[in-house]
Amino acid sequence: MTYAPIVVFAFNRPKHIRRVLRNLRENPECAESPVTIYCDGARNEKERKMVNKTRAAILKEAPSHAEIVFRGENFGLANSISYGVTKACEDHGAAIIIEDDLIISRGTLSYFNRALDFYKNEDKVMHIAAYMFPSDVELPDAFFYREATCWGWATWDRAWKHYNADAEELVKEIEKRELLHDYNINNSMFFIQMLRKQALGEIDSWAIRWYASMFLRGGLSLHPGKSLVFNDGFDGSGVHSSFTDRFNVERADQFTGQFPSKIEESSAAVLSMMDFRGNNFLPHKKNWPDLPEGTTPPIRKSTGKPMDLSIPPGETSA
Repeated sequence: MTYAPIVVFAFNRPKHIRRVLRNLRENPECAESPVTIYCDGARNEKERKMVNKTRAAILKEAPSHAEIVFRGENFGLANSISYGVTKACEDHGAAIIIEDDLIISRGTLSYFNRALDFYKNEDKVMHIAAYMFPSDVELPDAFFYREATCWGWATWDRAWKHYNADAEELVKEIEKRELLHDYNINNSMFFIQMLRKQALGEIDSWAIRWYASMFLRGGLSLHPGKSLVFNDGFDGSGVHSSFTDRFNVERADQFTGQFPSKIEESSAAVLSMMDFRGNNFLPHKKNWPDLPEGTTPPIRKSTGKPMDLSIPPGETSA
């Protein structure tokens, strides 16, 4: 098998990049994969010291065959991701994307490469995610879900070419098609609000635009039932995140399951995500979506019983 290229993004966190590069080298596929590491430039003199330490860590820990790109100026994460993913996809037809705040398992690259090969000719599959949110719902080994979870992911040139960086255009199209409810995962999240903020220049997120680009094409993302990565970026060190432990998960060392052959969104995944957000984010009550005819509620891990869909997300029975 020819392994997909790995694209790593770093900025000013030497401890994080040191760890993720060591993790990568523990994946056997890394030695035979093209690797490019981008380190963004400092925005000011105050940041330069940590950027230089990060670059020293990269030079020490990078695979010997890696191409290293040290930016002379600050691109920002969104521009860095857009450039790096586009170049890798154009050069190799696919890309695996790893940011510096991830802790990855020894089987992460195997999972990515198997999935990229398995679905390479399936246009509806546009994104491979390695992270799965904490869930109290029994989920399949792997499943499809509309969100493009971006903490360790992969894609193909055939999919990434549809990335639209124009957030205003994406908002207008979602509104025109009256898809706000579905884009917000049955109104359980604030994705359209984030996209509108992107259009106004209030945030700088490639991920919200990538999800919208996928969504408008009816694209789906493959997710593992058990996460293969841990996001350690919520330790207060990141530019775009603060401290929280609500996303903490127990990593699987390997993906040993089967990929779904039927390409359709998992209703259990939608319910799982609404359940997670009902307990963490929702400012007011929401209702569960109607389940497809013939399906039954998924099983809760904590009780061993089916979810009670008479209780709104985020609430508990008396």
